Amino acid sequence: MAQLFRTLRRKFGIAAPRVSVQTHVAWYWRWLGIIVLGAFVVGVGLTTYDYGMELAGFRQSEAARALAKLNDEILKREAAIVEMRTQVAAVERQLQENAALKEDLAFFQSLMASGAKELGLSINRFRVQPDALPGEYRYRMLLVQSGQRIKEFQGTLQFLVYLEQGDRKFVLSLPPEDQKNAREYQINFKFFQRVDGTFKVAPGTTVKSLQVRVFENGVNAPKLSQTASVS
Repeated sequence: MAQLFRTLRRKFGIAAPRVSVQTHVAWYWRWLGIIVLGAFVVGVGLTTYDYGMELAGFRQSEAARALAKLNDEILKREAAIVEMRTQVAAVERQLQENAALKEDLAFFQSLMASGAKELGLSINRFRVQPDALPGEYRYRMLLVQSGQRIKEFQGTLQFLVYLEQGDRKFVLSLPPEDQKNAREYQINFKFFQRVDGTFKVAPGTTVKSLQVRVFENGVNAPKLSQTASVS
């Protein structure tokens, strides 16, 4: 009996071996926990990525807006420069026209003082010079009829532009065939008519001189002609 008591005491007494008690969790609950934790980590990652992309997109859109604003400002300034150049060209033309009017006035005063010794049709103050725009040239002249019993003169103008382009020399006829009846080449006057016009040449081409021919309506040969060098 004593032996039985000692055996029970060793197994269940203070000196008995320690037993570890653990709560048993089913495997499907463990997998569910792992899945939930993984989903949480993935959600945090996606949220962080979306926030970063949104922030980057915001900065990119800000840069795009700033660039578009800068381009608009450049376009506005270029348009302002073009407008200023146009205004300057208009002012230069006005100054040239004023100078031409003063020259015409001086010419008429000298013509009246001389008593108009030269009778008939004449070309006076014929000039050609570069205009404000590249490749553009302006010509001016004063057609005068003097004498007794003057009739109204009706006719056309033809211009021959003598050009050089490198070693090549050639002549350009104005107006072109399809513009022979253009108003700017028609003349109709009794005492005088002031002629002022422009023409353009190709880039790299130099105008050496300009010849004008005056034709009377119904006559094939020119009534008179005159050549002016570029001034």
